[in-house]
Amino acid sequence: MAYEGTDSGKVALITGGSRGIGYGVAEALVARGDRVCITGRNEDTLKEAVEQLGADRVIGIAGKAHDEVHQEAAVAGTMEAFGRVDFLINNAGTNPVFGPLADLDLGVARKVFETNVISALGFAQRTWHAWQKDNGGAIVNIASIAGLSASPFIGAYGMSKAAMINLTLQLAHEMAPGVRVNAIAPAVVKTRFAQSLYEGREAEAAAAYPLGRLGVPADIGGAAAFLTSAQAEWITGQTLVVDGGIFLNAGVG
Repeated sequence: MAYEGTDSGKVALITGGSRGIGYGVAEALVARGDRVCITGRNEDTLKEAVEQLGADRVIGIAGKAHDEVHQEAAVAGTMEAFGRVDFLINNAGTNPVFGPLADLDLGVARKVFETNVISALGFAQRTWHAWQKDNGGAIVNIASIAGLSASPFIGAYGMSKAAMINLTLQLAHEMAPGVRVNAIAPAVVKTRFAQSLYEGREAEAAAAYPLGRLGVPADIGGAAAFLTSAQAEWITGQTLVVDGGIFLNAGVG
């Protein structure tokens, strides 16, 4: 993707940015002129994403989100490459298990929380101390509608996303007024991560949505671009539901 336009002077760090929602957010921020660091576990996939986004504006740092050494390296690498880190997008996440909570291996539950929640806090701490505490900025946590209601068979994931939404509230309170912290709660977005939720039955799955389709990464990218923009300067501690209207079907009748 070729960048065209003016340099915004802003820099974003996006975890889990080599594909899916994270990549969609990276596309949106690069398109408006931001410089971006993306992280991901697979070095080859990360390199390919950097090339597609534009190696003149984007860097990639490989590692696992829950690894504190990687967290430090990602923030330090962003600062070294661009001299600042205005925006943090906590997108890295995992959901390795499907089934009822009554039978859930507690080790798996710990892994889900370590990746989805603790890593987000770790990245927030590091960007805060590296830049945002003295210079301001914004954080966007990619949560899920699974964190806002019961989610059969993905209960551990839903629990972790509910915790991420509360983390958003806590950080928004503590980091004000200089840093705004918000969350996005998507419904099903067409990514490899969510493929098992619609593969082979996309038309049936999409029919449940009032807007008639599943989400795509660009839908979340646009929301993240808004929440990190000057147009959202008076918004903090909020969870923006981006769900194609699926919650409208939760009423009685």
